[in-house]
Amino acid sequence: MTKRISTTASSRLRQDYLRLMRDPVPYITATPLPSNILEWHYTVRGPSESSYAGGIYHGKLVFPREFPFKPPSIYMLTPNGRFKCNTRLCLSISDFHPDTWNPAWSVSTILTGLLSFMLETAPTLGSIESSDYQKRMLAHKSGSFNLRNSTFRELFPNIVKEIEGEIRQRESLSQTDSNLDGSNTLSQHTRSNNPINGFFGNLMVVVAFAVFMYIVRFVLLAVA
Repeated sequence: MTKRISTTASSRLRQDYLRLMRDPVPYITATPLPSNILEWHYTVRGPSESSYAGGIYHGKLVFPREFPFKPPSIYMLTPNGRFKCNTRLCLSISDFHPDTWNPAWSVSTILTGLLSFMLETAPTLGSIESSDYQKRMLAHKSGSFNLRNSTFRELFPNIVKEIEGEIRQRESLSQTDSNLDGSNTLSQHTRSNNPINGFFGNLMVVVAFAVFMYIVRFVLLAVA
């Protein structure tokens, strides 16, 4: 019996994977572990109009051997300001609510529901409250955080390259700004400490004072 159900789960998940490849879910990428089709890993890209814009959030789905007759456990692994990390999330599409589970729901349905709930503010077990500012700060750091996860690097090499490219670009811009600031400071320091510049500056002051005194003398003579 267990073997038959396990075969059913494996077959169904393979079908869901092919369907997901043909018809991707917006903002989401997902794939099973090569060694275990019952464990899937996903990434969610923060929609541009949300507080998560620019963020890439890594999580996992752990399916039971009885899938699709029982729902999966859902986890978020990247700090995000909405869900606790590495904690089972209490959603109507997760194993917290087997009574509301529908065997017709696919992996795409589960991930779409997860993203929808992520964009809401309704509390649930496993959710946390954060300001939009905190969410944006976490979104900015999400890429570098994900690079520390070996499973993420193995399953999503294209996203890893994208993140590494963005990090290099930010570092390059930061270095350029730093060099420009240093050059401007050095230039100002050079000008202020250059003896030639100091001599001409003093000369201009003397000339200006002499001209002023001449004008004053001329005016006084005219009045007299």
